[in-house]
Amino acid sequence: RQVTFAKRRNGLLKKAYELSVLCEAEVALIIFSTRGKLYEFSSTSNTLKTLERYQKCSYGTLEVKQSGRDTNEEKFYREYLKLKSKYESLQRYQRHLLGDELGPLNIDELEHLELQLDTSLKHIKSTREKLWIEANKGLERKLEEIYAENNLQQSWGGGGEQSGAYSQQHPQTQGFFQPLECNSTLQIGYDPASSSQITGVTSGQNINGIVPGWML
Repeated sequence: RQVTFAKRRNGLLKKAYELSVLCEAEVALIIFSTRGKLYEFSSTSNTLKTLERYQKCSYGTLEVKQSGRDTNEEKFYREYLKLKSKYESLQRYQRHLLGDELGPLNIDELEHLELQLDTSLKHIKSTREKLWIEANKGLERKLEEIYAENNLQQSWGGGGEQSGAYSQQHPQTQGFFQPLECNSTLQIGYDPASSSQITGVTSGQNINGIVPGWML
């Protein structure tokens, strides 16, 4: 078996050499024996160049054919891989912001991370100040509404007291305009009894200080 392998191997190597010389073809030949020993021939300076050319011609056309036959599932799968990679990158960046896994970062990456944290801290402080200002303005508006309501209630209470005082004084004034009682019968001459009654009434009214007697 070993003798047959040696003869056939030498024949293949000779044919490959003749093909490359007589036909000016680029030939590469690789042979592995049953014991794993490698035998090769190349018409160029290196067999790898011929193999690279072979891969470009073979797999390049295969990729072009497969690209035209892509299904929606393959597109979705590629999109899934992109999203997964982006998600892992964001998770890693979040851990860096929390101060974890900082060992693999270099100086430039650490400085960029520090700058990002400073910017975020300034944004947080400005947002907090805005919220405080809005809350204080809301409290001031509520206090102003409470003060206005209290002043309105006080003004209403003062008006009620004045109206009560007026109602207490009003009945006294009604007595002033009450009509005088008089006798409708006409009497001519001097009547001592009626004269004394008029004198008593006028003197009483003068004492009360409402109408002087001489005005009657």
